[in-house]
Amino acid sequence: MQKKLVALAFAATTLLAASASAETLKIGTEGAYPPFNYQDSAGHLAGFDVDIGLALCAKMKVECEVVAQDWDGIIPGLQAKKYDMIIASMFITDERKKQVSFTDPYYLAAMTHAAPKSANITDFTNEGMKGKTIGAQSGTTQANYVAAVYPDADIKLYPTQDEVNLDMANGRLDLQVGDMIPLLDWVTKNEDGKACCELIGEPITDKKFVGDGVGIAVRQEDNALRERLNQALKDIRDDGTYQKINDKYFAIDVYTMK
Repeated sequence: MQKKLVALAFAATTLLAASASAETLKIGTEGAYPPFNYQDSAGHLAGFDVDIGLALCAKMKVECEVVAQDWDGIIPGLQAKKYDMIIASMFITDERKKQVSFTDPYYLAAMTHAAPKSANITDFTNEGMKGKTIGAQSGTTQANYVAAVYPDADIKLYPTQDEVNLDMANGRLDLQVGDMIPLLDWVTKNEDGKACCELIGEPITDKKFVGDGVGIAVRQEDNALRERLNQALKDIRDDGTYQKINDKYFAIDVYTMK
């Protein structure tokens, strides 16, 4: 009986130790950028970014928790260790590389213009945009693009993409610049977007602004985690998991934009 009790106690201690040492990682995302990341009707974080993040965690055999963070504070939140990685449709740019390290891209990136259907805008030069009111989400590469390319426009920046869309739907903007897929989703699937607006002009693919695609950001010292994520990304591409998630949200493969 004594030996049995000792064995049970040892087993319980081993189980508790294993549980305590199980790795748990936190994913930071914005939660306001559908269809990539958003809050569903039950208030849960959802979207392509979230599903990809959880699939990567499953492949790495770690527990993961997804937390919401306003975009303007998303890199400071990572640096303050509120979470271990950012999966929030973040373009890989040289400026951001000064603050964080990126994985390989998990999808390609392009920006676009959207305007009211009656706008009839054809001149996408600074002169052509002079005096027009142009919107973008603050702290984004889209905001950087608008400031650099249209300095003589009346530029309005917003905390979230939803607020840019709302002002455009309400006739307060002549034009906006945004990430192509969310804006395409808005003008084809959202009732307000379908009613008011359309995509115009050529896709914006200048690497100075869209970088080398969209990556997962980690702290610069977390190279081991970055490499594990890269391997997990390769694995979910190879085993079809990525494609299943992609097809849930998009009609094209956003990894290749084909």
